[in-house]
Amino acid sequence: MTTPEDAFAALGARVERLLALCTTLQEENRSLRQSRAQLASERAQLLARNEQARSRVEAMIERLKSLEQNTP
Repeated sequence: MTTPEDAFAALGARVERLLALCTTLQEENRSLRQSRAQLASERAQLLARNEQARSRVEAMIERLKSLEQNTP
């Protein structure tokens, strides 16, 4: 038969495990949020670079068309 002291000790152990799990999950959540923010920043930079490259390519195409039209 389980004594009240044993039940209390078991409950205390479960609470300690839950607190440890909560701490672990909080740290993991913080790390994931930080990673997500970094990835969002990298994505924004890549989108900006892609837009710049697209603009340069379009400008080159226009220059080539202009040269083609001016050639006799």
